[in-house]
Parts: sequence; structure tokens; C-alpha cells
Amino acid sequence: MKFEDYHIAEEIKISLSKMGFKRPTDIQYKSIPPVLKGEDVLAIAQTGTGKTAAFAIPVIHNIQVRKIKGRAEGIKCLIMVPTRELAVQINKVFEELGKHTNVKSYAVFGGVEEEPQIAKLEKGIDVLIATPGRMFDLASRGFINLDRVETLILDEADRMLDMGFINDIRGLVTKLPNKRQTLFYSATINEVIKKIAYSLVKNAIRIQISPKDPVAKNIDHSVIHINMDDKRFFLERLIKENEESKVLVFVRTKVRAERVVKAMERVGVVADSIHGDKEQSQRKKVLDLFSKGEVKVLIATDVSARGIDIPGVEYVVNYDLPDLSENYVHRVGRTGRGKAKGRAVSFCSEQEKEILAEIESFLGKDIKRIAIDNEEYDHTIDFSAEAHADWKSLMIEHDENEKQQKLKKKKKKY
Repeated sequence: MKFEDYHIAEEIKISLSKMGFKRPTDIQYKSIPPVLKGEDVLAIAQTGTGKTAAFAIPVIHNIQVRKIKGRAEGIKCLIMVPTRELAVQINKVFEELGKHTNVKSYAVFGGVEEEPQIAKLEKGIDVLIATPGRMFDLASRGFINLDRVETLILDEADRMLDMGFINDIRGLVTKLPNKRQTLFYSATINEVIKKIAYSLVKNAIRIQISPKDPVAKNIDHSVIHINMDDKRFFLERLIKENEESKVLVFVRTKVRAERVVKAMERVGVVADSIHGDKEQSQRKKVLDLFSKGEVKVLIATDVSARGIDIPGVEYVVNYDLPDLSENYVHRVGRTGRGKAKGRAVSFCSEQEKEILAEIESFLGKDIKRIAIDNEEYDHTIDFSAEAHADWKSLMIEHDENEKQQKLKKKKKKY
């Protein structure tokens, strides 16, 4: 079935055609009809399978039809998400799909000035995409009116509930009209979250795509056993052997992200980082540069593991294995988006073997191993540009890093 065969507004079909979308993905094929009918949906699908368009297309259509009929103004759809990046990404999809319609969407989130957001809200919007903190703050002060919400969407809901927003979400539900549609979308779900999900929906249509393997089949993912102190050499090798490829590297902490950036700079690799210590404007700038290919290597913490649809990421590298097993799925899902092929490789040290076992238990299968013999291992280290670097310069840089960390800790005390 093609999009042109769907009973959706012609304006949306024009946008889909311009975006190069002709046929729906599995999640879109199964999700669009019930959402159009106004039914509740609980959908579990792999990252990168087109979940956002699966609800955006029918939501935009339904609002467009009602606006043509002259229905009352106000927020008709509220979409709750766990991170700023995901809010921005979803809003971008709504803007692209709704470009030729009368449907207006907007995203609000923390970390930026609230005045421009308030001004936009006062002008009137149809679809609000929001992170819980900023949304609840603005709603409590009367800047957001939820009385006319007809559809509530929780996207990456498991993460939002895991982050401790369950009571806030339950409180939110009491402020919404009883007669509404509720849509629950995520890439992963466990039994606890499943019970919560069912408490929020009514007679929901359950959709589950490839439940036995949460990693999409077009992603070739593997693991290499590497000593913790040698990871930078293998990252350097992978990047230099794939100079034209976009490489997204995940690390565990903000400090580690900056250290890996500097380690790459020492060997002539241009890289940038994104993490929670950076201002929203900085994070947006870095993502734009990476998206355009002006920066080929991006070092990130798990703040970027969900919902960021960056085109053409050929490699994902788990420099550090994630603490949460489900984050493995979201990380590797940054490559192989849609129908594209992708590759993901994880560096596993001796200290991380227990984490690897937990991830494989979560996946229900072993991750493919890449074996490296001693000769090749030594070859990778010996031919690193860092192996020939001035050791005194490295020691000075190390001392400077230590000094900066001590200053930060001292400032926090005061």
C-alpha cells in the first residue's frame, strides 16, 4: 500500500511526496489506521522504524479536518517526551509533514529562555511537544491550557517513566478531558512499564514490531574486547579507516566525553561533544554541524541516545557500554535509520563484562564477537599517532585536566 492510497489530507500527501516517502514502514502501516479512527494505541517498535511519522500523519490529518470544519482553537494534541533533543526532532517532523496544512506545532523544553516560548503559546498552536519540567511549570502558571486536548501521546514513554515522571504523568491525566485518545510509543518496554501503560489507555490496540529482536535487522552490531586504556587507539583506527563516514561515539559521562574529544584531537581527528553540561544553543549547533557532515565525529552521552534522527550515521561506537541495557538498543539505533544499513561496534573492557552479559540477556541473544589476535592488537597501538606524540605535552595536558576538575569541585562547595 502506498501513502497516496490512504484517506489522509492531500496537503499531507504533498509533504510526504516531497520528503521522498512513498510507502509506510511496518509501524506506520499498522499504526496509522487506528489512530485515524481515534482509538488508543500501545506501540512497541525498534528505533529508526518511523514511529514519529506513525502518529504525526494521522494526528495532523485529524486536526486539519477539524480546523476546516471550524472547530474551536486551542491545543488539540499534547506530546510528552523525555528530552529536549527529542522534542525538537518531533516538532521538526510535524512541521515538515504539516507544511501545507493549517496545523501549527511547537516544542517547549527547559534550558532556554521561557519568554519566547510563552509568546509563541499565546499566539496559539494545535500540537504541543514538551518535556515534563517546562510543561508543568508553564501549565501551573496558566500559560498552557489543556482543556481542549483530544490526543495525548507519550513518546519514549518508558524512559520518561523511568526518569521518575510517573506521578507527574498521572497528575497530568487528571487535568485532561476524560474523553480523549491516548497513544503510547516506545522502542523498549518491561513488565512494570507495561502495567503503567495499560493504566493510561482504554481498550488499546497493541502493536509490536519485531519483538524478539529489539535491534533492527539492518544494523550489523558487534563487540570487541579491548583494555580500558587502549580504547582510544581502536577508536582512532576505526575513524581513520572510515574518514568519510559519520561516526557517533557514546561514552558514560560528561567528563569522559571531553577527554575522548581531546584524545582524538591529539591524533589529528576533529571531533565535538554533546552532553548535559552544554547549553541548548551549543548542543543544537553541534548537532547541526554533525548532521551536515561538517563534523564527522560526535562524542555523546546517553542524553543523545533517544529520538535523535541524524541522517547518514554510518557507525555507532559504544566506547563505554551503557549502564542500562535498554540504552544499548537506543544507542545502536542511531544508525541504520529507516531502510539504510548501519554498523555498530562496542568496546568491552574486562571491567564491563558483567554489563555485556546483562545487555545480551536483555536482547535474548549473544552479540557477534570480533576477534583480534595479539599481533593486530599491538599493531593498532604501535601505529597510533599518539604513540609518537611528545610525552611531556601529554603529561602537561593531563595535569591541566586534573587542575580543572579540582577547580570545578571547589566551586561546587561554595
